[in-house]
Amino acid sequence: MTFVTRRLALTAVAAAAFASVPALAAEKVNLGVSIPAATHSFMGGINYWANQAKKDLEKQYKDLKITIKTAANAPEQANQLQDLSTVTKINALVVFPFESAALTKPVAQVKAKGAYVTVVDRGLTDTSAQDAYVAGDNTAFGKIPAEYIAKKLNGKGNVVALRGIATTLDNERMDAFSAVLKNYPDIKLLDAKYANWNRDDAFKVTQDYLTRFKEIDAIWAADDDMAVGVLKAIEQAKRTDIKIVFGGAGAKGMVKTILDNKDPRIQADVSYSPKFIYDAIKLTAEARLKGEKLPATTIIPSVLITKDNAKDFYHPDSPF
Repeated sequence: MTFVTRRLALTAVAAAAFASVPALAAEKVNLGVSIPAATHSFMGGINYWANQAKKDLEKQYKDLKITIKTAANAPEQANQLQDLSTVTKINALVVFPFESAALTKPVAQVKAKGAYVTVVDRGLTDTSAQDAYVAGDNTAFGKIPAEYIAKKLNGKGNVVALRGIATTLDNERMDAFSAVLKNYPDIKLLDAKYANWNRDDAFKVTQDYLTRFKEIDAIWAADDDMAVGVLKAIEQAKRTDIKIVFGGAGAKGMVKTILDNKDPRIQADVSYSPKFIYDAIKLTAEARLKGEKLPATTIIPSVLITKDNAKDFYHPDSPF
């Protein structure tokens, strides 16, 4: 599936901001892309889509050069940013920070040397270090599963949740999930524990839930990797009461399960694809080629994935 088959939604405020920015003198764009290495499946997807963006966009635009650097940790990424600025001499940067605080100053130094900076997903601790921010919709990521589960349970049942890592991103998702369930007094959220977006940790947390709670109707895994661990624990415990397992992020294996209707517990997912790095690179490159700026914030919408639209989110060649 190509980029053009997926639309980006900008808020009215962001759209207005885009329209009000005066155009700058267009120039050849030397774009640096700085991302974490493919240490797990989601980051593998980030790397895949970044390289796909380079391939597609350099072919499309003769005045665009893209250099991609991957880092195994924050210090390495900081060093790579310095090299991109002083050696490669980039005039635009798309950066997915390994860590927010540790990368804020290195990114600010790139911006201070005149590069246009787009930060992706993990925000910096000082937003003055960036020109634009592109991210997924974390509120929708929590709200959509809660609405789906409440509807499927007809407003009544027992639910447990698995959280990611203790971050503002995770808090935003959990707050949105809990806010929806408050509208359904007959749905009980029995517990919500951190499982670190990790299959093995999710397996252990689910084992604990299955031991403590004799009746569970739905499990919000909040991540497709964690959902794999959840399913393994359910299978091992031979539990048949769980009607819904809802993951998150649209991993290809989970989307294929929905497409093929292979598991009655998995009928839906919510998008938060690593493809947003492609979107960020494309938006930044095309704006700079026109001498324009992006809105201060662009949110890539998270949407409900069901069998009706799953084909639009299935990327078999992606590692995620």
